[in-house]
Amino acid sequence: MNPSTNGTGRKTVGVLALQGDFREHREMLESMGHAVREIRKPGQLADIDALIVPGGESTTIARLIISNGFHGPIREFCASGKPVWGTCAGAILLAKQVDHLDRPGIEMMDISVHRNAFGRQVDSFEANLDVEGLDGGPFHALFIRAPRIDAVSFPAHAIAALEDGTIVAARQGNLLATSFHPELTGDTRLHELFLSIGRPPGVSAK
Repeated sequence: MNPSTNGTGRKTVGVLALQGDFREHREMLESMGHAVREIRKPGQLADIDALIVPGGESTTIARLIISNGFHGPIREFCASGKPVWGTCAGAILLAKQVDHLDRPGIEMMDISVHRNAFGRQVDSFEANLDVEGLDGGPFHALFIRAPRIDAVSFPAHAIAALEDGTIVAARQGNLLATSFHPELTGDTRLHELFLSIGRPPGVSAK
């Protein structure tokens, strides 16, 4: 879909580029017509309209967020009302409760996440998901060393689950978390949805 007609317009999107699959997000967003910045310094957050925290190794990204001075600035960006999306490891870092994460994450979403819940990389799988707010039929999702969202508390709410009821995506106002990797597909619909979820500062998340 052309970004000029999908309600999001052309945006400048930042992808946290400390570790993980940030390049895949960048390439998808550029294919949609958006400007993309690989974010490596906290000051770069001032120049973007939205932020993606990509998949990768969650403990490594958490360590680099702290050592590079990102912890406070990313939390402030989340509170600004601009869209923020954590995919796989990024979802782990956005969660307020995580098992076996040995240092603080970003901790802004009222969700509880279980790391590597579906097994090792050899246990990767695919599934078709019905995603709340997503038109055009099921989204074909790729799960690679994926976390599981065990609990969702208000104001967060689940927006996608597997057939057995396991939650794999949640939203809290301008914040989005997915257990899977939309950037590894050719389907741009979740990126389009993400860029549409911002809210003005001071407006409560719903």
